[in-house]
Amino acid sequence: MKKKDKFKKIISRFSKVRALVIGDLILDEFLWGDVSRISPEAPVPVVWVRSESFMPGGAANVANNIYALGGKVHLAGVVGTDERGRILTQELEKKGINVGGIVIDGERPTTLKTRVIAHHQQMVRIDKEKMDGLDSGLITQMIDYAKEIIDDIDAIIIEDYGKGVITPRLLKEILRLARRHKKIVIVDPKEEHFRYYKGVTAITPNHHEASKVTGIKVKDNDSLINIGNALLNKLKCEAVLMTLGENGMQLFEKKGRITHIPTVAQDVFDVSGAGDTVIGTFTLALAAGAGMIDAARISNFAAGAVVGKVGIAVVTQKELLSKIK
Repeated sequence: MKKKDKFKKIISRFSKVRALVIGDLILDEFLWGDVSRISPEAPVPVVWVRSESFMPGGAANVANNIYALGGKVHLAGVVGTDERGRILTQELEKKGINVGGIVIDGERPTTLKTRVIAHHQQMVRIDKEKMDGLDSGLITQMIDYAKEIIDDIDAIIIEDYGKGVITPRLLKEILRLARRHKKIVIVDPKEEHFRYYKGVTAITPNHHEASKVTGIKVKDNDSLINIGNALLNKLKCEAVLMTLGENGMQLFEKKGRITHIPTVAQDVFDVSGAGDTVIGTFTLALAAGAGMIDAARISNFAAGAVVGKVGIAVVTQKELLSKIK
């Protein structure tokens, strides 16, 4: 069977995959406008805002990617009692994403990232967030939700943006639950929590994160190999899928096989959210029966499609298949 046909068969099974995404929820706000002059108050451009739009970000963007590719997805995380939290929840519900695992914290704002874009270029980003750890009662609610649905899902994605949702206690309970029920667990990691990811199926760090956590500088391919092997030994996971920006990806497997996957991106307009597309597609492919290498290659095609769009974007099955052809 040709690779293209094999990939097409795997992607056709995405609709049967059910996933739980747990992590930091972000609302991405976009202010779209034009620049025609410099401010008389300071040497900065004046952006005339013509429109405003919202997109799910962080763990919500991973869930959105899975939905766009045809998978069924449950989402667990936290929002505030503010208007932004309601907007994010409503946007997710409109798409058919199950938000039963989202809890509300009256003590924190919904994490908001506002991007000002003019002439297809991002001018500035403004972040509004609180990064303290969650109240133990809210963590318990998310753990209980995971227990309720564990028999109905195929995979768990842990999306760790370091905003306070992913804590050692939450990781310990979720990983124990996943092992007991033999579920795939894929992690988009944060450096501070690497030691808690031991025993997951795979992690998807970028090379900067991987370098920091191992203390090995990225100088050449040999140093990348040392980093990948160090992570495999440290975490005892089945694979490390390291993203390398314009250089594609490198897949390290427990049995020693190392596979470099060159980028397929042709036009790169915006890399925002590309990592979310990678982990969502990689997980879908694994849960649909793909091996590690095929799952990584399919996720690489998805990333190549999404960076050709402006803003936090997703890839549909049709777009993914078109990219592979």
